[in-house]
Amino acid sequence: MINTAKQLLKNHFGYDDFRKGQEEIISHILNKEDCLAIMPTGAGKSICYQIPALTFEGTTIVISPLISLMKDQVDSLIQNGISATFINSTLSTSEYFQTIENAKLGMYKIIYVAPERLNSEGFINLLNNINISMFAIDEAHCVSQWGHDFRPSYTEIANIILNLKKRPIVAAFTATATELVKNDIINLLKLSNPFTLTTGFDRKNLSFSVETPIDKKKYLLDYLNNHKDISGIIYCLSRKNVDNLFNELSEQGFSVSKYHGGMSDSAREQNQNDFVFDKTSIMVATNAFGMGIDKSNIRYVIHYNMPKDLESYYQEAGRSGRDGSPAECILLFNRSDIVSNKFLIEQTGSTSTKLVEYQKLNDMVDYCNTDKCLRKYILEYFGEKTDYENCNNCSNCNSEIESTDITTDSKKIMSCIKRMRERFGIGLVTDVLKGSKTAKIKSMKFDDLSTYGIMSDYSKDTIKELISFLVSENYINCVGDKYPILVLTPACSDVLFNDKKVFIKRKIEKVKPKASEINYDIELFGTLSAIRKQLAEELNVPPFIIFADSTLIEMCILYPTSLDELYRVSGVGKYKADNYGKYFLHEIQKYVEQHQIEKSPEKVTEMATKISSKKIKIPKESKSDREPTKITTYNLYMSGKTIKEIVNLRGLTQATIEKHLIDCYKDGMKIDLEKEIHTQYEKEICNMIHFMKGALLRDIKAALPYEVTYFDINYYIAKIEKN
Repeated sequence: MINTAKQLLKNHFGYDDFRKGQEEIISHILNKEDCLAIMPTGAGKSICYQIPALTFEGTTIVISPLISLMKDQVDSLIQNGISATFINSTLSTSEYFQTIENAKLGMYKIIYVAPERLNSEGFINLLNNINISMFAIDEAHCVSQWGHDFRPSYTEIANIILNLKKRPIVAAFTATATELVKNDIINLLKLSNPFTLTTGFDRKNLSFSVETPIDKKKYLLDYLNNHKDISGIIYCLSRKNVDNLFNELSEQGFSVSKYHGGMSDSAREQNQNDFVFDKTSIMVATNAFGMGIDKSNIRYVIHYNMPKDLESYYQEAGRSGRDGSPAECILLFNRSDIVSNKFLIEQTGSTSTKLVEYQKLNDMVDYCNTDKCLRKYILEYFGEKTDYENCNNCSNCNSEIESTDITTDSKKIMSCIKRMRERFGIGLVTDVLKGSKTAKIKSMKFDDLSTYGIMSDYSKDTIKELISFLVSENYINCVGDKYPILVLTPACSDVLFNDKKVFIKRKIEKVKPKASEINYDIELFGTLSAIRKQLAEELNVPPFIIFADSTLIEMCILYPTSLDELYRVSGVGKYKADNYGKYFLHEIQKYVEQHQIEKSPEKVTEMATKISSKKIKIPKESKSDREPTKITTYNLYMSGKTIKEIVNLRGLTQATIEKHLIDCYKDGMKIDLEKEIHTQYEKEICNMIHFMKGALLRDIKAALPYEVTYFDINYYIAKIEKN
């Protein structure tokens, strides 16, 4: 039967061979065994149930969590000559009943359904009146409460299947699953002695980077200006961040769409289609976007904020490079993201769930702080063993970084934690090492410790970075959830007493190498892309469903001028060759003649990989202004001068003038500052001040909307203190 499956693969999808793991999974399904396949995004999970669906008598039901996935998959199947449909809330009443009638007549080989539909009595009746050959459950991790995207409706799937007149084959698929989630999938879906296969989580075409820019927005704008007219996704932690970043990029002239749960259904659908159909090149979104988006030519995914766990990160990052060509996965890390994620964890879930979420958050933070191979860290998190230390395709492995001996600094940190009796968190430990003169330190007599001020020549950010590194290296444990304390591990003994050395790779600025050119005909690629876009618009499908970029690139290297030659191009099946081939062959033939091209049989094997440079800047701490000058500022302000006018008159910075005015307000002087303040954000600012008590102002600001200024935050801190 596997030979039949291979013929179907070629005829409908245009591929000569199965990818890693596909043939094994398909063989077991064809042998009528339940299966669980854990395969990375882009590994071809859908082929594993689509090919058996064509082989079996009857209809395959595919459980899919998002409408967008159903639409894209069905469009793609129809274009490949396969009868398929979907049943969801987008169908009108007449369309729904017509689809049901067609299904009863056996007109579809594959039907995509949202799990919520399984509770419909009418749909359950349909299931008992058609010949169901297989249930394929996509995104199967959604059944587990320990997964990163738990959906209660998934827990009903097993009972629905058990109540059918005849139990079909059940095959479950997911891209990411820890051992705990894997066991949950098997038990909760009641898989019968399933064949399980993990093909490996590695996506070799993806490069991983963690960047810590002082100014995220500037970093992002620089990156986008250097990567114009290619598709990419930018993920933000909150809807407001999405809105603000979308507005900023729109004003800068970028082709951009946005997507989050606060938008109307029609707006989300329109923006998603604009992105999928290449009408816009950038999508700014929350994690509500992306699951099931079958867009193959996404060249980068940037996380503007750190996600709450590695499962979410790897799945979201994996939406790039689905065509197998190189793509970049960049995470912009700021310590304020930790606080923001803790805030979100506290808003939902039971106590036991929160404990799990905090542990996952700690693992995510360790990923951002490690100086070891990022790919190796991810793979080992999911239980996959690696036999290398350097992948040569992540920011840590590829960066020209100096290894610095931080043994002495590590001993200082460890000693300080011990002298503070391992009862406090990173904030207070940092303050003691820095030598901060806070009331809390004085009241607890920590300024009498021998480690007080012992690292005063470092900024607080650098001290926290070193502590976080020691946590990631398992010298220190973070114990607790919302307010974790630092506790030394036994590994510290070797450093403190046995002269073990500790090294860290300090990130330094390096020259970004020029990307190497790819040997394909760019002019012809533009011509073929235009043909593809025209066909896509006529058929109302995304361009990549006609042919993927990688397929067009191969055409621009092989220059096929006959149907037989076109049929040998990867990604060109018999159906597409017969239906679309003449349009592309006509242009290629004309192009070859005009340019007198001697055709070459060589195939392209890889595209250039872009390596991002790294840069960390430590901001200088500002000096306090001399107090007497505030009266001059106060008098000018009360005379009707604006803050900008005072800045110009006095030759001082705006921050200094604002500090003068805040000091006057604190002193009880008569002054109305609310006309200068973004009062519409008062509730959010006050909540974040309370939640991030003791944090740096920059961390608080980073967790708030763009419009909020330091002046706003300082004013409300003063107001809270006065009240």
